[in-house]
Amino acid sequence: MIIKMNKIYYYFVLFGTLMACSGSDSKDGATQEEQSDSVQTTTAATSTYPTNVYFGDTHLHTELSMDAGAFGNRIGLDEAYKFAKGEAVTSSSGLTAKLSRPLDFLVVADHSDGMGLFQALFNKEEWVLQYPQGKRWSKLIEDGEGAVAALELIKHFSQGTLEMNPNDPKLMRSVWDMTVDAAEKYNDPGKFTAFIGYEWTSLIAGNNLHRVVIYRDNEEKARGHIPYTMGNGGSADPEDLWTNLEQYEANTNGQVLAIPHNGNLSNGIMFMETAVDGREFDKAYVDRRAQWEPLYEITQIKGDGEAHPFLSPNDEFADFENWDKGNLDLSAAKTEAMLEGEYGRSALKLGLKLKSKLGTNPYKFGFIGSTDSHTTLATADDNLFFGKASNVEPSKERWKHPFITSDKASIMTWETVASGYAAVWATENTREAIWDAMNRKETYGTTGSRMQVRFFGGWSFSDEDLAGDWVKSGYDKGVPMGGDLKEGLDKTPSFIVHALMDPEYGSLDRVQVIKGWMEADGTLQEKVYDVVWSGDRAIDANGKVPSVGNSVNLEDGSWDNSIGATELSKVWVDPDFDPALEAFYYVRVIEIPTPRWTLYDKLQYGAELSEEVPLTMTQRGYTSPIWYSPK
Repeated sequence: MIIKMNKIYYYFVLFGTLMACSGSDSKDGATQEEQSDSVQTTTAATSTYPTNVYFGDTHLHTELSMDAGAFGNRIGLDEAYKFAKGEAVTSSSGLTAKLSRPLDFLVVADHSDGMGLFQALFNKEEWVLQYPQGKRWSKLIEDGEGAVAALELIKHFSQGTLEMNPNDPKLMRSVWDMTVDAAEKYNDPGKFTAFIGYEWTSLIAGNNLHRVVIYRDNEEKARGHIPYTMGNGGSADPEDLWTNLEQYEANTNGQVLAIPHNGNLSNGIMFMETAVDGREFDKAYVDRRAQWEPLYEITQIKGDGEAHPFLSPNDEFADFENWDKGNLDLSAAKTEAMLEGEYGRSALKLGLKLKSKLGTNPYKFGFIGSTDSHTTLATADDNLFFGKASNVEPSKERWKHPFITSDKASIMTWETVASGYAAVWATENTREAIWDAMNRKETYGTTGSRMQVRFFGGWSFSDEDLAGDWVKSGYDKGVPMGGDLKEGLDKTPSFIVHALMDPEYGSLDRVQVIKGWMEADGTLQEKVYDVVWSGDRAIDANGKVPSVGNSVNLEDGSWDNSIGATELSKVWVDPDFDPALEAFYYVRVIEIPTPRWTLYDKLQYGAELSEEVPLTMTQRGYTSPIWYSPK
């Protein structure tokens, strides 16, 4: 279906689409703000499959994170939840911030290591002032030189040369209690979900292996489980984190999962064939990784992690907001050999290889996006981008501030991305339902747009299915994103793809299916298929659909949605299917170009940007894969 967009007609299409999705009067895909409690209850009670998509952020830092506080964040847990729920708050730099639409859920994921340390320095607590470092940094903060203190603190922390204990148990206990209390206070089942969580802060020689830990449970179970740390008796090895999570579940009968941080600052060690200690993967390792890490953070402020042009030279959309200069502190420059261990698509392919050797695919994960904002403000909106940290909140000059710099490379603030959001198909807006959907990988990530995307795989989908209650058909005759194709009796798989635009962002350029597979000789392959697109464009001689164009007016930031589509859908059959080969499929949705946050800064503040700074971007969404395994 290809439609030229205006907002009135968009909502007409949305209404009709949702009726087809649910087969009832439930508002499939609407945000929680748009649904009454009665509709929500009816949907949950009458549907055996999810009819609602919820948007949230699983990776947000407040002033309680050491680095966030050190770089100027002065607002905390209350502001985080109020902002996510749609209230106006005052940012650390004194600006008023308010989302145009509230989020449906939030994970405040403050760093485990150094949790609350900056506040102790800021408040001149006696236990930190007994150390020369503590005295120096407290004085720097008092004198308005918090950034200097932050750089020194983070350097000593990463090198293990802090004089004080950054993970003092009393401090961690008090801060963790605050974190749990706030999640309980703002959790409102059926309307807004506040998860209990934290970020395990693993750093190996400057290489980022962080994981966000999310509890399904309430305070009765989670409160007693102090966040696992890297230093002071903890470990930087993910296997030790998994052991800690195993102990939690055994002791409480609770449930918890971990989401690896976007891998493009790991210098190739996020996705490897060896463990952190150098040993080859064994069955126990791949089983545990698959169990504890069902999702991957495909996109965030520190760059996009789906694909890279070096790894995917035939993919014209792979060169998107790549961060490929070095590791987290730029202490080691990036090499081409590292890239394969950093991007989601290459990891999915490597997982097929590892499964053939060990019987389990450790990289069989779904996709989500999240911000990793350190400002307390969970926004991936380009027209409301408050930056990575509070020292680069909106201003005329922020674009040219160094984000990370070393003698090997620099990453500038203009290279940060207003990204992303986690989208979850769940039966209701509760901790349990959304966590369960994450665990079964019925999720997708976007770079900021709240497009609605569904993806089903089966063996007998037809155009008739798409014309009727196609969501019900998707579940009855196949599996959703995150699932495994069942035995096909040597048939060729078919897929339902459907995307509906976000009325506050650009219309849709195209929907693509990305396929990865392993040949009989063990080589790993991939192919990008243009499945359905807007307008009357035809596939060219190179097998590509030409560009949709760019309608952004750089003088005022407007754009013309007539070149895209409001809705795109199709039943697609794999033309190259080989039933003997292991494979995966996921959907990538591309929007038409729209203004990047840098253009909004230019227009609002009169910022004089250098020519290298991009002013537009193509928002996109990535669904969790569907996997196929031969007999």
